[in-house]
Order: sequence, then structure tokens, then C-alpha cells
Amino acid sequence: MNTPRRRLARLLASVEMARAYTLCALLAMFGSFAITSFTSTVTLTTIVAVLCLIGAAILYARRDELSPLRIVPSTVLAFVAWTFASVFWSTSMQPSLRAWSALAGFALIAVVIGHVRDTLQTVRALGDVLRILLSASLIAEIMSGILLDMPFPFLAIQGNLAHGGPIQGLFGTRNMLGFIAVVALITFVVEWRSQSLAAAVAIPSIGLAGFLALFSASPTVLVLAVVVGVASVALVMVRQAPPRRRPALQWSISVVVVAALVAAYVLRQRIIAVLDAGSDFDMRVQLWRVMFEYTQQRPVQGWGWFGYWDRDAYPYNSINYFTNGAHGSALNAFFDALLQVGGGGMLLFVLLGGIALVRSWLVASVRRSVVYAWTPLILTTLAVDSLFESFTLTGAGWFLLVLCALRAGQSRSWRENIDAAQTGSMPTLPGR
Repeated sequence: MNTPRRRLARLLASVEMARAYTLCALLAMFGSFAITSFTSTVTLTTIVAVLCLIGAAILYARRDELSPLRIVPSTVLAFVAWTFASVFWSTSMQPSLRAWSALAGFALIAVVIGHVRDTLQTVRALGDVLRILLSASLIAEIMSGILLDMPFPFLAIQGNLAHGGPIQGLFGTRNMLGFIAVVALITFVVEWRSQSLAAAVAIPSIGLAGFLALFSASPTVLVLAVVVGVASVALVMVRQAPPRRRPALQWSISVVVVAALVAAYVLRQRIIAVLDAGSDFDMRVQLWRVMFEYTQQRPVQGWGWFGYWDRDAYPYNSINYFTNGAHGSALNAFFDALLQVGGGGMLLFVLLGGIALVRSWLVASVRRSVVYAWTPLILTTLAVDSLFESFTLTGAGWFLLVLCALRAGQSRSWRENIDAAQTGSMPTLPGR
């Protein structure tokens, strides 16, 4: 019998609903600053809440397709649970609970998209959304910096396009624009190489992202571009190597990565001078020095989850007072996690990203399609950017981390073995 309830269930489980939900969710995640600037925080909160309700309904409608063991990665659950526990020892419980609700909401939306869309469909949807947002950012910068020659304060656009930057686009800061541009570059190239996007669209898209990354004048963009480029070359080498040689090649790459990290630390002053980021680095060092005095007071549990700092709450107001600044984050995701949720929370955060990166790298090294390279390259971007900003703990960065962790866990997880034991079939990864 075709009752309204059954029609609603079919609609929620349909491909059309999955496609529409994914596009709307991605626009909300990556356009959150613009939504807040044009309307208010209440509008964005309402949009996220509605997306969470619809997403939960979609998962319920598709419940027969889902395995309870594999809905959410255990590392994501552990980190979200720890941040929730931190609400009870937070210095301001109500703002901390609101921040945790945003963290859980963004994670839920990422989980829904991870189950209703495969990797290629997700990459194509993200590519469409980023083309819209980057094009709108360029138009806004042209209007502000060239045609009207005046800043747009409500969008935090300074109108510096005619002077060569820095520009902010619709993302609030130059560093956020640079980060989004690098994510867009990875997405557009993967779209092109997977033959899901014509060159007539892919090449202008890559040019747009590269142009905005350059004019953002963000000191982190060059580092991100170099690391992602090196990671791409290494992944290509592993994918093209004979299966018997891959383990040795993987270990060799790991040794090179560790050596590069050590060299970067030893030569950090020279690297900072080359990037012309001395004053920016000095400011960060001062912030971290003051911040570590507070982390030592609560080394295990931290001061409570806030995500983006509540400048009226302790100890964030005190840190800003002693640094004579108005910081909204620790400008380092790992240090921010240490401050807010202590050593336990930071360990869970590192495990979340680290396990996802290793899993996705191993999957991408043996799968034929180039689309599987998207996940480890995005996770590499998040890991490197976390050294300079706290984007991975909030908003679009956190959303991408959960989505990538889910993608990695779907193909290579201990839960897969449990499911295989129950069904009597062993999971396999097709090689080249």
C-alpha cells in the first residue's frame, strides 16, 4: 500500500535526495562564513540543525543497507565522546556545550554523506560547490578591489586584489582561502584525472584555484603546495611499483618523511626567513609560550571544549590579555586540542587523523582508480595545515577530517573483518 509514510521513506532513500542533500550540506559547510556574514549565526545554526535532522532520517530510511559496526569510525566516536566529557569540567559549560553540539553536528553530516555517496560522487559534488564558492570569491574581490575600490567589512574583504593581495574571498581570512584553494586544487585534479570532468572545465577550475591561492598571500599555501606535490609524487611511485616492491618502498618513504620533519625543525629559522613569515612566527611563538603555562595546569583533561575560542571565557580571555591579542584559536590544531581537551584529547585527535591517513594511503596505493588518491591527499593537507592553523578542529576542516576517516575505514578496518566473518566472505582490495 502506497501510504504517505512509505512515499516519504522512498524519497529519503532515493538517489536524488542523496545528491541534493550532499550539495546543500557542502554549500553550508564551506560557505559557513559567508552565510553568517550575510545573515547571522542563528541562520547557520538552523541550517546545520535541519541538515542533521534530515541526515538522521536518511540513515534511518537506509538502515537495511548499513552495518551498525561501520556507521562511524571508532576514533571519531572516541574523540567526540572525550570532547563531550570535557563540557562537564569546562570553565563555561553553556558555551562549551554549544561548541560540542556544532562539532557533533558537523560530524553527523559528514557521516551521512560518507554513507549515501561514494568517493567519486563526493569528489564531484565538492568540486561543483568549490567552483561556485571560489568564483563568487573572485567576483567579490573584483567588486571590492577594482570596480568599487572599497573594502567589504561585513565579509572581511579588504579590497587588496589590485595591489596583489592578500585577499580573503568569502572565507574570512587569507589563510582559510589558501587552505580551501589547495583543497580545491586537489579535488579539481582528481576530477580531471578520473575523467569525470572535461578538460574545458577542469583547466579553468585549476587556474581559478591557483590564482586565488597565489593572491591569498598566505605563507602556509606554499608549504601546503610543496608537501601535497611531494605526497602526490610518492603516491604515484607506490601505485606504479610492482606489488612485491611496495612494502619496501612504503618504508623508504616513511624514513624520508621522518628525516624531512627533523630537517624542517633544525632549519626552521631559515625556512621562516625564506617564507618571509618571521613576524607571524614570532607572534605564534609568543602565543604558544603563554598558552603552555595554562596547559601545564590541566595537562590531562584540558580546559573544556570550545572549538573556536570564546574570548570571554577563561583561560582564553587571559591568554589574549597576556599576549595583547584577540586570538580565536591557538593557530595550531594540536596545541589547541592540548589546551582544550588535554593530553588525552590530543592523543585521540592524532590517532583519528593518523590512522585515517595510513589506511587511506594503503588503499590508494593498490586501488586502480585515481579517485582513491583524493582521501590521503586531503588528509595530508589537513595534517600540514594543522601545524599552522586550527581549521581541522572546527567547521569545514573538521567536516573533511571525519569524512576522510569514514572513507578510510570503509575500505580497511577491523570492523570489515567482523562483517566478513558474519557473512562468510572475506574482504579484498583489488590490486593493479
